[in-house]
Amino acid sequence: MTETTQALKHTALHAQHEALGANFTDFGGWDMPLKYGSELAEHKAVRSTAGLFDLSHMGEVYLSGPEAGKALNTALAGNLSIMKVGKAKYSLILDAEGKIIDDLIVYRLEEEKFLVVPNAGNAPVVAAELAARAAGFDVVVDDASDRQSLIAVQGPNAEAIVRKLAADEATAQAVTELKYYAAVKVVLGGIDVLLARTGYTGEDGFELIIENEDAAALWEKSVDAGKDHELVPCGLAARDSLRLEAGMPLYGNELSLERTPFDAGFGPVVSFKKEEDFVGREALEALRGATPPRKLVGLKGLGKRAGRGGYAIVKDGATIGEITSGQPSPTLGYPVALGYVDAEFGAVGTELEVDLRGKILPFVVVELPFYTRAK
Repeated sequence: MTETTQALKHTALHAQHEALGANFTDFGGWDMPLKYGSELAEHKAVRSTAGLFDLSHMGEVYLSGPEAGKALNTALAGNLSIMKVGKAKYSLILDAEGKIIDDLIVYRLEEEKFLVVPNAGNAPVVAAELAARAAGFDVVVDDASDRQSLIAVQGPNAEAIVRKLAADEATAQAVTELKYYAAVKVVLGGIDVLLARTGYTGEDGFELIIENEDAAALWEKSVDAGKDHELVPCGLAARDSLRLEAGMPLYGNELSLERTPFDAGFGPVVSFKKEEDFVGREALEALRGATPPRKLVGLKGLGKRAGRGGYAIVKDGATIGEITSGQPSPTLGYPVALGYVDAEFGAVGTELEVDLRGKILPFVVVELPFYTRAK
């Protein structure tokens, strides 16, 4: 084992992944399963049956107190104080220049208690920023990232699998009745769980937040519950191809400290109606109404080869953009990509090309998402 590997963090489920023969990768400083066998098979399982993911590298930061909503409205771009208890909301945390520090999901657990879930590599930065921005408010910020784990069950059979973990019909019914982007505290497999109907795959599914000491037991119980529903453990490779098909951005690819919400097409995530003067507001106010120089678009490959992150997007021999994520779509059977192009070339139907290491191949701008599940 190299010194680099030794320095990586392990989730509470690392032993389970080793027992399953996972191939590991460094992701945000964590030693995470890339795949267990075939990443293609794992991808297809989520689209057709169900996949089980360890997402314990994600962060969990709680804000509690009478002014928790106000503190979040100052810290984040969205209007969180108007959320109803039990609901979730996608949001962004920005720097003073309006650039994206991270994208995250906020849950309102109680009237005076919120949970913020940032991305793995950004979790320490986001926790520190939330604590700093909450100073002066009547609120307690608790970074529970090192104490809690997150397991996801995603796919058409996800509801049936999670229902099997319920000890009684009332809990099973709570699982069924849980709406998309909502959360509820339940007992599953004898374990206290914050159950959220959220995910990053484009399928129906759930994310289960538990204490680290309960993670292994819940993982095993989920595996058992999924035996009759073709549940397959999945790694980050499948998660990446699934989210790309669903047109979902990845921090470090589509989102970064070089981009504003307007660049990424996330202007609606920003609330200018709320009273609070959130960090980055002044910078964004100056950009309102202006067309960003480059626009994030979806690209469909008209050939067989896929464009990859960093490849140049070309029009009439001139470079007019760059791919941020790209690969062949296992579900659709053709290459797909996300990328930024000069705004004038961002309309759906625009024919472009991608420079695949010297070979110029045709692509076309298409509507996002590439894939939408049948409901």
